[in-house]
Amino acid sequence: MGPNPSDDTLIHTDLTQSGLAYYDNAAAAHAAVLSLYQHQIGFLRDSFRAFVGATLPPGRVRGFYPIVRFSTKVYGQFDSRLAFGFVPEPGVYETTITRPDLFSRYLIEQFALLLRNHGEPIGIGLSDTPIPIHFAYNEGLHLEGGLTVERLRDMRDVFDLPDLIHMDDSIVNGTYEPVPGTARPLALFTAPRTDFSLHRLRHYTGTDADKFQNFVLLTNYQFYVDEFVNLGRKLMESGSGEYDSLVEPGNRITPNARSGSSSPLGELAQRLPQMPAYHLTRPD
Repeated sequence: MGPNPSDDTLIHTDLTQSGLAYYDNAAAAHAAVLSLYQHQIGFLRDSFRAFVGATLPPGRVRGFYPIVRFSTKVYGQFDSRLAFGFVPEPGVYETTITRPDLFSRYLIEQFALLLRNHGEPIGIGLSDTPIPIHFAYNEGLHLEGGLTVERLRDMRDVFDLPDLIHMDDSIVNGTYEPVPGTARPLALFTAPRTDFSLHRLRHYTGTDADKFQNFVLLTNYQFYVDEFVNLGRKLMESGSGEYDSLVEPGNRITPNARSGSSSPLGELAQRLPQMPAYHLTRPD
């Protein structure tokens, strides 16, 4: 039998929501977020491996998303033409963060702008929002596939699962109403909502989010896609061009021949997803 859902026992990492550390350097703030996030998902993955085996924990197992909090008591001296990188008025703002590895360039830029525009430090710590166990792994991994019937029954009692309550679009839709005395949103999307989107991207395109480049071509005829793929394969075989690899559905990667081999790594998806995506990747 699994643990009672009402059991007060909570197993978590030794990093708790005891406080925030403040940073006046964007790169240092990002490094702190990354460290917290990696620690939390590492703990969840270790716990899940034990759960799949013979070890059933005595209570719920939880890891938590990092949180970024920013506050200012005065209006900042910022360029009013900016679309981001500032808060509109004095107050306390916060957001949960996921995949700081994937969004490193974006986060460092945002942190740097906040520091420059307002001159206040950025608080980094752990939120009270748990990370669903599915989101502790890369996109598209189906955790339930290798579980016994008994373990499937226990899973919800041990780990947090994705919950649509935490994944709404009220902030970006302009319908979010903060509770008086609480912080206002610092970002349009919370960490659970972002994680859900990353998993959906993998589901619909057949390729991981980190394979996507800065520019996306949407086509209405299959032969355009065929030409793009043929061009990519020729570039990889010839060892020419500025691209490092061609990525196809199923995350099959064909490296550029200048790397020493142009043999594909991985298998093409046996069944194409609804919106198959193909990527020519570059070093940056």
